Amino acid sequence: MTASQNTRKHMVAWGAAVPMLMLSACNAPEPAEPESEEVSTPVDLTPIPEEEAGVGATSILRSDMDGRPIADPPMEPLEATLTFEEGGSELSADARTKIQEIVESEQFAEGGQIILRGHSDSSGSDDANIRASRRRAEAVRDLLEELGASEERIMIIAMGEQNPIAPNALPSGEPDEEGRAANRRVDVTVEVPPEEQEGIRDDPALAAETPLGEPAGN
Repeated sequence: MTASQNTRKHMVAWGAAVPMLMLSACNAPEPAEPESEEVSTPVDLTPIPEEEAGVGATSILRSDMDGRPIADPPMEPLEATLTFEEGGSELSADARTKIQEIVESEQFAEGGQIILRGHSDSSGSDDANIRASRRRAEAVRDLLEELGASEERIMIIAMGEQNPIAPNALPSGEPDEEGRAANRRVDVTVEVPPEEQEGIRDDPALAAETPLGEPAGN
């Protein structure tokens, strides 16, 4: 073999080996990245002072509200209506039942003033209606006194026909009998006694919410 042939042989061998070396380099595994070392944080077991733990923290409630009992609402006057549907001044069974309920009420037991406002329909003259409304109020007064009310507690006001709660006549001008029957009545008011009002005035919680008399400073 001549030198020229020998050189050509070596060149062919290198030409075949180069692609194989390149392919081998592409398939070679990548070097693994070094694992990071985890740093452990030590746990502080030192007790937290009470001040930092929230013990003794300020309450969200107002200091002037803590422990203060809730005051009962003030007593309201008692209102009732007694009707005389049949006319006249004789008390019906329903009116007697309502008067008994008035006598058993808390307001009556407190001893406040009792106001009786007598009313009539418009069928008579003004004077006749005043007298009729007074007789009805007096009938209520008499039964209240029989059941324990003192005479000085009761005030009678004869209103006559001036404060109707229903029409006395129909649009045609004819009498409205149902309306007239409703107007023949006695309105009863049992007032709250002055002692109860003084209790409201003495209670700071209610005094700020319940106006009594003229405002302070006027």
